[in-house]
Amino acid sequence: MAVLGRVLMVTLLFCAGFLPALSVDRSNFKTCDQSSFCRRQRKLEPGSSPYKALLGSAKVSEDKLEVQLIDDKNEASLLLEVFGLNGNMTRIKINEINPLKPRYEVPDVLVGTPLPENLHVTGQDENTLELTFRGVEHKLLLTGTPFRMDILSGRDLVLSVNSRGLLHFERLRERKSNDPEKIDKPLEGDVYPGEEAGKEEGSKKEEEDDEPGMWDETFKGHTDTKPYGPSSVGLDFSLPGFEHVYGIPEHADNMRLRTTESTDPYRLYNLDVFQYELYNTMALYGSVPLLLAHNIHRTLGIFWLNAAETWVDISSNTAGKTLLGKMLQYMQGGGDTPQTDVRWMSESGIIDVFLLLGPSPSDVFRQYASLTGTQSLPPYFSLGYHQCRWNYNDEEDVHNVDSGFDKHNLPYDVIWLDIEHADGKRYFTWDPHKFPTPKNMLSRLKDKRRKMVAIVDPHIKIDGGYRIHNEIRSHGFYVKNKDGGDYEGWCWPGSAAYPDFTNPEMRAWWSSMFSYDQYEGSMDNLFIWNDMNEPSVFNGPEVTMHKDAVHWRGWEHRDVHNLYGFYVQRATAEGLIQRSGGKERPFVLTRAFFAGSQRYGAVWTGDNAAEWDHLKISIPMCLSLALVGISFCGADVGGFFKNPEPELLVRWYQAGAYQPFFRAHAHLDTPRREPWLHGEENLELIREALQQRYALLPFWYTLFYRALREGEPVMRPLWVEFPSDVSTFAMDDQYMLGSALLVHPVTEANSRGVHIYLPGAGEVWYDAHSYQKYEASQSFYFPVTSNSIPVYQRGGSIIPRKNRLRRSSDCMPDDPYTLYVALNLQGEAWGQLYLDDGHSFNYEQNEFLYREVSFQHGELSSRSLDPRGIFETPSWVERVIIIGATKPSSITISIPGGTTKALEFEYDFNRSVITVRKPGVNIASDFTMSVR
Repeated sequence: MAVLGRVLMVTLLFCAGFLPALSVDRSNFKTCDQSSFCRRQRKLEPGSSPYKALLGSAKVSEDKLEVQLIDDKNEASLLLEVFGLNGNMTRIKINEINPLKPRYEVPDVLVGTPLPENLHVTGQDENTLELTFRGVEHKLLLTGTPFRMDILSGRDLVLSVNSRGLLHFERLRERKSNDPEKIDKPLEGDVYPGEEAGKEEGSKKEEEDDEPGMWDETFKGHTDTKPYGPSSVGLDFSLPGFEHVYGIPEHADNMRLRTTESTDPYRLYNLDVFQYELYNTMALYGSVPLLLAHNIHRTLGIFWLNAAETWVDISSNTAGKTLLGKMLQYMQGGGDTPQTDVRWMSESGIIDVFLLLGPSPSDVFRQYASLTGTQSLPPYFSLGYHQCRWNYNDEEDVHNVDSGFDKHNLPYDVIWLDIEHADGKRYFTWDPHKFPTPKNMLSRLKDKRRKMVAIVDPHIKIDGGYRIHNEIRSHGFYVKNKDGGDYEGWCWPGSAAYPDFTNPEMRAWWSSMFSYDQYEGSMDNLFIWNDMNEPSVFNGPEVTMHKDAVHWRGWEHRDVHNLYGFYVQRATAEGLIQRSGGKERPFVLTRAFFAGSQRYGAVWTGDNAAEWDHLKISIPMCLSLALVGISFCGADVGGFFKNPEPELLVRWYQAGAYQPFFRAHAHLDTPRREPWLHGEENLELIREALQQRYALLPFWYTLFYRALREGEPVMRPLWVEFPSDVSTFAMDDQYMLGSALLVHPVTEANSRGVHIYLPGAGEVWYDAHSYQKYEASQSFYFPVTSNSIPVYQRGGSIIPRKNRLRRSSDCMPDDPYTLYVALNLQGEAWGQLYLDDGHSFNYEQNEFLYREVSFQHGELSSRSLDPRGIFETPSWVERVIIIGATKPSSITISIPGGTTKALEFEYDFNRSVITVRKPGVNIASDFTMSVR
């Protein structure tokens, strides 16, 4: 059976054009020139726009402006809508007035209808309309001929729309042909909401401009038909004063986006890219169409709400200049204003774009979170360490690996199973020979307060004896091909069909399959991993689904492609919530994602390799995701493909310990990599990294609570915390965790040292391990040894830790805290601590504690930040470490209404550190500790 399985796997890989030993075959994926709509859009040259806004048609209500746009070349009509939104945002929508059929508008991504902000016409002449928004300083200028929009803050131009004249909107139309057989028609039975809206004839100009790829498109033997012809949309935005832009993940590239005049644009199209290359603009597994721009004065965002294949072109008048030279010249009053131009191009849908006008980084994060939601609060265990492999062989293998962590005194929380755990890759089942008693296996893990994650992929084996397949087919829940039959492709099980997750009835059914009576062998400590949900189709175009496949309500796959993985993770997360009666938080990892995926769980960076550059790229990849709302990100520790040398493996553990999602994973053809298999010295180094992770779990959990409530990224670029420090704007080899810790992982082989930059003029930092003090801002060379993880605590911060090493995080709730108080130059510090039961939704009924600890005027005090929260805990403060302090003569502690007692302490003159032992106060109590 094992030999046959391996043969099938290799056969499927050949079908996909891949071999594990090779890097990605880029010829399997389109370039812009091979994507007909990108080629057409990109052929347009900047210049005078053919569109004009008919200002005489303008209709202004309290929260919306409507204006008709006319294309002078073919007299096509479009409707422009401009909305003022609460929170300093503007929404722009452009659509056909009378489309041949309704065009797709992305549902379910926005968490609600954005709150309107009143707008008023405050000026007008024959070619310009001026509007202002109540409560904000911005105004909008709409120019009629050529059509253009400018947003100003006071007298400063913030952003321009269509200033380069690249608006291009391809209208749906029927193909004109004398041969009836050549006329592409809608599928019989298609239902489109509002189909009675009317039709508009295509113009002769459009007929003359027909070119290959407009009505059908062939790539590597796969043909996608286009029954309504070309349908792409494109629009440009100009950002004067900006030369640093970020976001639009997922790409294996630097955090700061490059210019693309001489390369392909950045592509947003969820794809199964086997062993991806680094430092290029190719699409990967997920897509978030949010771009951020930042300079010393302002941060803003452009959120392009479109789920179709999208390309993003970036150009700049600073291209080729030194990194800081142009901006510094501008700041000093000389030279041209730096400017970045961004051009969005999508294959179908409408133009629906949100302009997030900041002005600060935190404002942009809040604005985007108000639209798509915040990062869900993960269960506490999921912030611990995860051990994964494709595949742990059987129940005995799971038991041995689990026992190995205990034998070698290593903490971990979750062991994972890949596709081989299921019966013939039939998801929701267990291999009867390898995993005959899954509940016994799960119970043994539960006894140790540990969890398991099993994979459930969205390709379903076509097998008449498989209940899941039969039920999906009987309900008609599979995606259809263009001829109306169930869409079929090849994936891990062989011939497979694909559930239509765009259908809410399908999602509800899928969710129901996670109930304990449906998912046989499952228990409450089993959680889920959704892989291959781009969707991956080994024998499909670009290893994914044909674009003319048909989804719920008749929408083509080309319209919804980038939403598929979002819906898979959503349905899975909702299933885990439902199985507990709505009480327990889910944990679901996804590979494919879209805007809003942060609401449903975690993301990882896919099929990386055991190479130093892949370790290095994990930092900007996760930073880019954090900037667009997805904080729960990590990369496969050690690299999925290939075999890491011990030094690389250790350095990856050290880096992974300081990234939000911390999981080791490996391909089934790699040698085993459990931490104890690499010698005693390396085992000790890995143990130290795991200990540091677990000690900081209270800090991590608090950061995720702030991400939930405020939309703040957990892992963030330095410029987010230091927005006026130009030297941080392109820095992505070091980063912040919250506002308190700066991390610079070692990512070079045989490294003897790293170059550290500590920002914040007038601030102070402390080495988190040695407590050595550094005044900022400064750069320096830091020598490293094999156990070095360069981490610095910011002066003025307080970090809670739990320093007792346990088997898993579930063994830690009642353990005591140590507070690390790092004083700033004024002798002050602040920190926060959030805690609840770590697993349920009871925090929504105010069963939580959210506290602030501060040190001012020689007093450390604790108070509630949210008096609504009530949560009992036996945890107490066993130690306080005050860094950067002078020697006190006495230290006392008092509780309101209680007694005051003297505390024992030690003072380290060499490091200027006070260690206060056993304050003995409950962490939930108000208290004051006086240091005199």
